[in-house]
Amino acid sequence: MSESRFLGEPMAGPNRGGTEDGPRDLLREREHPDMMVPPVTDSGTLPNLRFSLSDTHVKLCDGGWTREVTEREMPAARTIAGVNMRLDPGQSMTGVRELHWHLENEWAYMISGSARVTILDLDGNMHVDDVPAGDLWFFPTGLPHSIQALEHGCEFLLAFDDGAFSEEYTLLLTDFLSHMPPEVIAKNFGWSAETVSLLPKNELYIFPASVPGPLSEDLPPGVEPGSGSPYTFHMRQANPVECPGGRVTVIDSSSFPITTISCAVVEVDPGGMRELHWHPNNDEWQLFLEGRARMTVFNTGSVARTFNYLAGDVGTVPRATGHYVENIGNTRMRYLALFASPEFQEISLQQWLAKLPPALVKAHLNLPDDVIAALKKDRQLVVAGTPPADQEQSS
Repeated sequence: MSESRFLGEPMAGPNRGGTEDGPRDLLREREHPDMMVPPVTDSGTLPNLRFSLSDTHVKLCDGGWTREVTEREMPAARTIAGVNMRLDPGQSMTGVRELHWHLENEWAYMISGSARVTILDLDGNMHVDDVPAGDLWFFPTGLPHSIQALEHGCEFLLAFDDGAFSEEYTLLLTDFLSHMPPEVIAKNFGWSAETVSLLPKNELYIFPASVPGPLSEDLPPGVEPGSGSPYTFHMRQANPVECPGGRVTVIDSSSFPITTISCAVVEVDPGGMRELHWHPNNDEWQLFLEGRARMTVFNTGSVARTFNYLAGDVGTVPRATGHYVENIGNTRMRYLALFASPEFQEISLQQWLAKLPPALVKAHLNLPDDVIAALKKDRQLVVAGTPPADQEQSS
């Protein structure tokens, strides 16, 4: 860590770097120390693999807001686009994302609060469920759905399996009807021209509506409260893995059969680190929820680059490239890792080395026999470490 400490100038020792006299944002420089003083192991050039939600344009609505990070903001993120959305609380009215559908699959993680979601399946069955903080939903392409905050409001992440996706290209109910000839709408529903004239002339997008009543009142006939839905996933169904330096909860099609986007919820204790690994089947898309992190990504051509992440930052890692994610703060670090694939796949560097013939490892790495014998044969996922003594050292 000492090589990449940033103490106010882009310098490392007497001969590397120098002072900075031009315009600068010292606060931001301190937030990203490994950009200002990269580790000596960094080599070559990788695309930008970090973008902050704080740098995005926020769309303010009567009932909430939304912002997004797509391939436009972070060109390396080609497989997933992320949308952060807030629906307002209220005692009589709460924010609702109007009835709509997408050309892409939608995966969601509830960050705070809770919402009632609805979706119509291909057999004409309506599914309704309440999704509190920490829970998920998955809405397949083309199926119409809605999201409405409950009394205390909600904020969530939406992920779509196309990096070029934008919320501006959602298929909205009001927008659909406003672009159909009035006489066609009247014929379709058997409505009078006067009734058709009552329809909104512009999309609602996010707007306030009456707070939903008890879930039991909205459930279809014959569906019991608490029975859940195939389109939602409650974290009580998950099996978190306790690790030496934290915990990891994987949700993919093995536990949430309908999803085509897999996820790992990763918690790293102070001093801990997501072990050196790579994912063979897909790019990794990350949203950092808490704490401070650094990540080095290794690619072909002897290229490696180190990035720093704060809560609210989005990261991405190209498929099959080696990396770690380290907690460099004094509090828990937590992030989501998403993959546009129904199956979560991972290769652990240590497990690979531990299962090879020891002589082959020794020939490659020149390690003592006892060190090779002590390699862990099971994936560690999150390894433990010593927390930084103070915040200055971690920056």
